[in-house]
Amino acid sequence: MPQAVVSNSEALDQLCVNTIRLLSVDMVQRANSGHPGAPMGQAPIGYVLWGRHLRFNPANPEWPGRDRFVLSGGHASALLYSLLHTFGYDLPLDQLKAFRQWGSSTPGHPERGHPVGTETTTGPLGQGVANAVGMAIAQVHLAASFGREGHSLFDHRTYFMAGDGDLMEGISHEAASLAGNLKLGNLIGIYDDNAITIDGAASLSVTDDAAKRFESYGWHVQIVDDGNDLHALDSAITAAKETSEPSLMIVHTQIGYGSPNKQGKAAAHGAPLGEDEVKLTKENLGWQYTEPFTVPDDTRPVWDAAKQRGMDAEAVWQEDLKAYATEYPDLAAEFERRLKGELPSNWESALPDFASEAPMATRQASGKTINAIAGVIPELVGGSADLAASNLTKISESVQLSAETPQGRNVFYGVREHAMGSIMNGMALHGGVLPYGGTFLVFSDYMRPSIRLAAMMGLHVVYVFTHDSIGLGEDGPTHQPIEMLSVLRAIPNLTVIRPADAVETAEAWKLALEWKGGPVALALTRQKLTPLDRSKLDVTATGVDKGAYVLSESVGKRPDVVLMATGSEVAIVLDAQAKLAEVGIAARVVNMPCAEIFSMQNQSYQDAVLPPEIRTRVAVEAAHPMSWYKWVGLDGAVVGLDRFGASAPQERLFEEFGITADAVVEQVKRLLS
Repeated sequence: MPQAVVSNSEALDQLCVNTIRLLSVDMVQRANSGHPGAPMGQAPIGYVLWGRHLRFNPANPEWPGRDRFVLSGGHASALLYSLLHTFGYDLPLDQLKAFRQWGSSTPGHPERGHPVGTETTTGPLGQGVANAVGMAIAQVHLAASFGREGHSLFDHRTYFMAGDGDLMEGISHEAASLAGNLKLGNLIGIYDDNAITIDGAASLSVTDDAAKRFESYGWHVQIVDDGNDLHALDSAITAAKETSEPSLMIVHTQIGYGSPNKQGKAAAHGAPLGEDEVKLTKENLGWQYTEPFTVPDDTRPVWDAAKQRGMDAEAVWQEDLKAYATEYPDLAAEFERRLKGELPSNWESALPDFASEAPMATRQASGKTINAIAGVIPELVGGSADLAASNLTKISESVQLSAETPQGRNVFYGVREHAMGSIMNGMALHGGVLPYGGTFLVFSDYMRPSIRLAAMMGLHVVYVFTHDSIGLGEDGPTHQPIEMLSVLRAIPNLTVIRPADAVETAEAWKLALEWKGGPVALALTRQKLTPLDRSKLDVTATGVDKGAYVLSESVGKRPDVVLMATGSEVAIVLDAQAKLAEVGIAARVVNMPCAEIFSMQNQSYQDAVLPPEIRTRVAVEAAHPMSWYKWVGLDGAVVGLDRFGASAPQERLFEEFGITADAVVEQVKRLLS
């Protein structure tokens, strides 16, 4: 139960802790929805961290030199909102009263920038842990790239708060293992170990030793036995800041702390306490205020002092930046450009010209493009999930990003697709780097929750998904991504580009790097593709920037049918067009490398590419047909796959599964008959 107050200073501290705690309780009770238990137990941790250690300035939430705080257990959002309000961010009390309501700044789980001061969107457990690792990686990389003796512009830290559920999720351990390998001493995690989950005691499903697990990853680990002991919390955070390894504080708390009937019980996790229990809780904590959402006047000097410390810290940082800019003007200008998310001027001139190249896989074209532009876009930092030799993501002129060489630009994520996706999100959220990451398209499913959050936050990250169809051949159905293109296209705000040859691959990278509309996924072939001979077609350039374009028009007459395709199947529909012409059927060929961008074009352009009066349409893609029905309409058809693949050479697979020009011709004849 509540600790005895032994001094005026401790009395004020306790009043501040209970202010945070009970604002959280009042939010959940007013909404009649939410999670009061974790904030009630975590309030002392939040108070000590934010009041004594975290470097932030509410007057400038985007200050680059700030510490980052990630609430990985996003269901405890009421704690974050209580902290943001009390410590001076632009989050009025009225917004706390509107918790979880339409149009409020206080959603049920924190969303990036919503409210102001929220560093990332959390809720799916474990994501915040991996985001924090990404933020820490970006910081050490920038410090190594821009840091100079006598300046402390890049000495900030990243903190995360995680619960039992976060550490049950595999992504947290994928990310923690990599963080230990990289010796991220700027990363401090706080594990709120209250031993309770929704189903009851955590021991129902977890009996491992978290301390030993993290020690084995190379983390500095401390245990705080009493989550209400402010002195112990303060000392532990201080010790964590002094280590050269990532640090984890395991803090034993009680869920629903202060509630006479629900403290330490699963009942406190995900439901309001109830009016009667709220009253009893406030009495139990010695709370003397009858009105909900009370911030006692006695606490205001504490919040104001913390805010002033943040303003003073930024003022010192800004002075240091001025001195740095005087001493290193080129570095300062480059740092400012990167933080703004602007690309270097005339960078496009570095893009390779593949017009006269021999046949190559689009993954090969992607690898060549990465290396061509890496020299002029130094913020490009990436790698793959242990598939660099297959995804061709390695920057040949750079070294590994490691503990010894943090300035390196090649990230070796290991076989950790989920963590890779979320770490990339954290890197993008931090700013100053443009992350990309590769794996086989089929394994995008392992990282889809991270992709979804990247799309939700509108982050600028690039996914390099190779081996994009049955064209990968002999590896068989476990590696052939039949449904993944449709799955990815169904994610709002994700742009999926499947280029048809090397030329389009370079254009796809250009679009991906310039794109401001969220993450971009490139779907690339394993097998070699013959370059499209544009001198013999109806185009002199690609139409990737429009999403779809007329690649080849029927000769001499109005088209009877429109043939559509992406990637390697574009060559198939061009062959089908020629075969149809031999039997007097005129076909227009439309290349649609990106349906999302095509959907953004005005109606007149869409109608020019896909004339409404031509109702006979056939789409061809060696994947599930689901995402094509929007374009073929009721009178059209899709030549695709609605079954798993098989192990065989890719030429045999296309033949056996009917992804051929002859199959397209037969489908067109059937539709026109």
